[in-house]
Amino acid sequence: MQNKSKHKYKIDLKPTQILVLGFLSLIIIGAILLNLPIASANHQSIGFVDALFTATSAVCVTGLVVVNTLHYWSIFGKVVIIILIQIGGLGVMTFATMFFIIMGRKIRLKERLIIQEALNQYTISGMVRLTRNVLLGTLLIEGIGAVLLSIRFVPEYGPSGIFKAIFHSISAFCNAGFDIKGSSSLSPYIGDIIINFTIMILIILGGLGFTVWLDIIRVLKEKFNNKYTWKRAFRKFTLHTKIVLVMTFVLILIGFVFFFILETTNPNTLGNLSIKDKILGSLFQSVTTRTAGFNTMPLSEMTHASKFMTIILMFIGGSPAGTAGGVKTVTMGVIIVTVISGIRGKESTEVYGRTIPQSIVKRAIAVISIGFSVVITVTMILTVTEAGSFMDILFESVSAFATVGLTLGITSSLTTIGKIVICITMFIGRLGPLTMAVALSMKGRSKVNIKKPEEKVMVG
Repeated sequence: MQNKSKHKYKIDLKPTQILVLGFLSLIIIGAILLNLPIASANHQSIGFVDALFTATSAVCVTGLVVVNTLHYWSIFGKVVIIILIQIGGLGVMTFATMFFIIMGRKIRLKERLIIQEALNQYTISGMVRLTRNVLLGTLLIEGIGAVLLSIRFVPEYGPSGIFKAIFHSISAFCNAGFDIKGSSSLSPYIGDIIINFTIMILIILGGLGFTVWLDIIRVLKEKFNNKYTWKRAFRKFTLHTKIVLVMTFVLILIGFVFFFILETTNPNTLGNLSIKDKILGSLFQSVTTRTAGFNTMPLSEMTHASKFMTIILMFIGGSPAGTAGGVKTVTMGVIIVTVISGIRGKESTEVYGRTIPQSIVKRAIAVISIGFSVVITVTMILTVTEAGSFMDILFESVSAFATVGLTLGITSSLTTIGKIVICITMFIGRLGPLTMAVALSMKGRSKVNIKKPEEKVMVG
């Protein structure tokens, strides 16, 4: 009887719900720590709403801030922020799994399912090994990034330059966009090749997705062992990796060309710079819109066309199973391929000699649709509560949803309602709109899949 009573009141949460609760718990803990007087440089509490906003922005690897990160926070506060970024970027379950491994605890099936959901995988096989490789790879890449950044920061700041290098390396790899350089972000380094390329490579590697790393390493080993040509090596990639690499390259190239053409004559951004600095500035702007949040030129001074292109690139974001946000490159790639297949009169979605399942196509459509709905809703609310222009508010809404962190300057002046709305938007964006929808759904999956009668409707 007692056992029945225990089972009766047992709460059976879905993996998506546990994932959401894990991130929510981390945000609350972070907000409590950042609200402590010791977290601020003036030893005064920032207030829970602003602490919550900062913690949410850090955990959701966004980079939107209500106070200047360099000047407001103490060393304790900055350390809390960078820890939240690291855990939030790689995922709560990734760190929990490694803690269980160190403690010698066996990873159960339910925990593997949560890791699967967190890393956006299709099977649960190899989840623990994947988690271990993700952590080791992350530490290695961030370590190399910190060493390269130290080349510039240590001569400039002395020993404290080491902390700055580590902070910016983690922030860049996790696509967080937090910086401790002041209000100008990385603008003083617009022509610095080491700073620009180190930050850009960290952003791209973090945004590619962990499964893509492993696939690239696998194919490169095969290429050098079997002496493949690069063309044949590309064919060896999984379809997912092919779409990620092509979409990433195309989007960066489009952004670079667009910003270079539009801003090269703008005296407030790139107009007065050398050709080398114009190229670096345009390339950096194209890469940072992939949910990174750093900037080397004043965003508010860009042309309206460049701001709108930034919004589009932010909305697309990086790739699945990585640290980036947005609706993801593969999602957009599937939509584009589906449209092309439809124009060619094909009933199925085909690319690179493969057919993409309709379930994946439907998922992509759902992600895009929910993403648009969230951005539209948030923008509508903020136009009522905030005093900024429509472009500023739309930019802020997309930046929050895509967890980018770029802003046209209205973040610090948001009302309390606006801050809470942006917090919710960042949270939805980090977990993914579809994951949030599934987590909030009270219904389980239907066990019986009955196909209803077909009937055609007119489209277009």
